[in-house]
Amino acid sequence: MKAGQANRNDRKPFGSGTAFTIAIDGPAAAGKGSISRAIAAHYGLAHLDTGLLYRAVGAQVLSGSDPLRAAENLTVDDLQADGLRSAEVSQAAADVAVMPEVRAELLEFQRRFARWEGGAVLDGRDIGTVIVPQAEVKLFVTANADVRADRRFKELVASGAETTFEQVLQDVIARDARDSSRATAPMAAAEDAVLIDTSELSLSAAIAQAIAAIDKDFPDEKS
Repeated sequence: MKAGQANRNDRKPFGSGTAFTIAIDGPAAAGKGSISRAIAAHYGLAHLDTGLLYRAVGAQVLSGSDPLRAAENLTVDDLQADGLRSAEVSQAAADVAVMPEVRAELLEFQRRFARWEGGAVLDGRDIGTVIVPQAEVKLFVTANADVRADRRFKELVASGAETTFEQVLQDVIARDARDSSRATAPMAAAEDAVLIDTSELSLSAAIAQAIAAIDKDFPDEKS
């Protein structure tokens, strides 16, 4: 199940009708993406990796599109484009992310997606605090910086990148500082979010903990 696609709800309209929204926030490499995808599959909900929105817009800008027009016309299918994780697209995403008009369009995109009929899971850094503070369930997935840096370091080495653990750790710490201190929509756990610390948890254990928290509020008829 790819980010931005719906599971069994893919025949239902985008942004209309009754929905059950699960907001999942947390820092990089904490495991929120993997947990979010597993939760969406478990409950049969649509899933949105909100970080792909700016990458999708950035990719279209690199192809000659106007940033605002790209944001206005963005579709779920655009989030499946190849190359969205490339360094070039990452820089383009950072460039468009500082444009207020682009942020406003993508905020509305996320809020519409959150009300996907049948339910949706959104993961990012400000979902439960800014995008959909009214979400039925909010989770904040975290882990200590050393653990997250080790995970990211192993991913990078496996992909052939040349780096050191110390460099990756400094990057993780710097990104945390940027995300949590930015003036607009800083990363933070909502007051009513369930905290899941994956520092010493396997992925399966973290997913089980998340499902246990969601089951308390998930409608019985959809369990």
